[in-house]
Amino acid sequence: MNPAMNNTDLTSNLVDVAMGRCPADMVIKKGRWVCVQSGEIINNSDIAVVQGHIAYVGTDASHTIGDDTLVLDADDCYLVPGLLDGHMHVESGMVTVTEFVRAVIPYGTTGMFVDPHEIANVFGLKGVKLMLDEAASQPIHVWVQVPSCVPSAPGLETPGSSIEPEDVAEAMTWEGIIGLGEMMNYPGIIMGDEKMYAELAETRKAGKVIGGHYASPDLGLDFHGYVAGGIEDDHEGTRMQDAIARIRQGMKAMLRFGSAWHDVAEQVRAVTEQKMDARHFILCTDDSHSETLVNHGHMDRVVRHAISMGVPPVTAIQMATINTAQHFGVARQVGMIAPGRYADILLVRNLPSMQIEKVIAKGKIIAEHGRLSIDLPTYDYPTWVKRSVNLGKELTAQDFQLQPSSDNGNKKTIKANVIGIIENQAPTRHLQIEVPVQDGEVQLTGDLAKLALVERHRGTGNVVVALVQGFGLQSPCAIGSTIAHDSHHMILVGTSDVDMAIAGNELARMGGGQIVVKDGKVIGKVELPIAGLMSDEKAEIVAEKAGSVLKGIKACGCQLNSPNMQLSLLALVVIPELRISDLGLVDVNQFEFIPIFEE
Repeated sequence: MNPAMNNTDLTSNLVDVAMGRCPADMVIKKGRWVCVQSGEIINNSDIAVVQGHIAYVGTDASHTIGDDTLVLDADDCYLVPGLLDGHMHVESGMVTVTEFVRAVIPYGTTGMFVDPHEIANVFGLKGVKLMLDEAASQPIHVWVQVPSCVPSAPGLETPGSSIEPEDVAEAMTWEGIIGLGEMMNYPGIIMGDEKMYAELAETRKAGKVIGGHYASPDLGLDFHGYVAGGIEDDHEGTRMQDAIARIRQGMKAMLRFGSAWHDVAEQVRAVTEQKMDARHFILCTDDSHSETLVNHGHMDRVVRHAISMGVPPVTAIQMATINTAQHFGVARQVGMIAPGRYADILLVRNLPSMQIEKVIAKGKIIAEHGRLSIDLPTYDYPTWVKRSVNLGKELTAQDFQLQPSSDNGNKKTIKANVIGIIENQAPTRHLQIEVPVQDGEVQLTGDLAKLALVERHRGTGNVVVALVQGFGLQSPCAIGSTIAHDSHHMILVGTSDVDMAIAGNELARMGGGQIVVKDGKVIGKVELPIAGLMSDEKAEIVAEKAGSVLKGIKACGCQLNSPNMQLSLLALVVIPELRISDLGLVDVNQFEFIPIFEE
């Protein structure tokens, strides 16, 4: 729509086209209308579009066709509303907003609700504004949430920046801000943290949605206290009972299926088996890296997965369209094929497989048969955003030695607190394992590896080393990343101190990214110079480089589905049970530091 055109002019044009007094810009003929607002599929349906909006949906739009009207024969394809991602982080794709959009358009995503708390943890509110400005220039809808917990756990980590209640108040006045990002500090809500309460108050004052993040499995009083704080949705559930509890308490259950977190199958049983009202369920991705986006899809992939889990196709589509739009208060604009809404329409050949032939957004054809058919605007990032990795020193193998205290005497073994990986889930296990000690140094056996966090914002040179189980590394190697939720220090896992030092130093030289080093040689890497989180290259190039990282990790013996994303969450000190921070090992159940060794 022309920005100069006011609502009265648009209304007049919509009515004139619907009545046949003026021609439509575009008419789609003979499709199967997936009417998510009624739950029907209506055959032989036409759609008339003017100025990027839908004017008419019915059995015959011939009266809206003029000499200059573009007429599309749907050829009996399904006419599906554009897909919406209800909760996601662009930074997890390792690309900019523009490149993320470029990657997902062919897969039918026409709207995203973005929480940029990754870049906020590095640069604060100015990082959020940077993302918001880029979002405004996109051919699809990109709404932004104000990150709520920066840092996510004050006192348990050293952040690169912070966001205060006054920052939230300011951001709530910006066009394009849809609400408050995931409220990760659930202990703060439960215990009456004044900063968290102030952020909630500013969001309510603005009349916007409060996003949730309750990662605890405890559905007792802590859960009830959290819900009483006014949180309106949550994507951290992993079990059917998690979804049921959230729905019963008036929240929306967001079921995520990204690159690593596969939480749809268990929770959607609340719909397929318990017959709960599906209109309170929302599909989302949360975190999808570029290799997944380019090669496997985005929200179409999530809808396809939900259908494969027994959800009826129309119901699954509702979970990725109208449910999301209504939750965020934008159903007057998007989320359904109906008059007055943006013409965000997918022509889909096969519904269960979500075989998308055309993508229309804001009334324009933007992709056909899996290929982008428009040019995207360029966006130049400022120099300061590419100077975020500051270790303060050159790393050496000695930085990664793991030695019990001298009080250990001549013991051959010692009990260690170890982080246990749970594949395809964000939570970890708190393991206690007897590990061998030789010449004062812990020896790695079985599936144990060293896990290190290197402070990278203030150049302190601080390195914390712990142990992790579950990566399955079979040879001397190291994996490193400057994506390490949420403070995004440098995180490394490895079986060789030398390789860990090489990986860390190379990451610093690159300005951030992900890397794999095996036997002293770099065998995979992707450079992420923007805040140490994103690349300024095309999505396809980033996907190829990210693929080299995944291939390199596999060459080290790791068979996890998405090991680089599993690694990136091991510093997220608000998800149980055990995490690492730049200040030490954190028992998230108790929100306190614990020793590496039980001496």
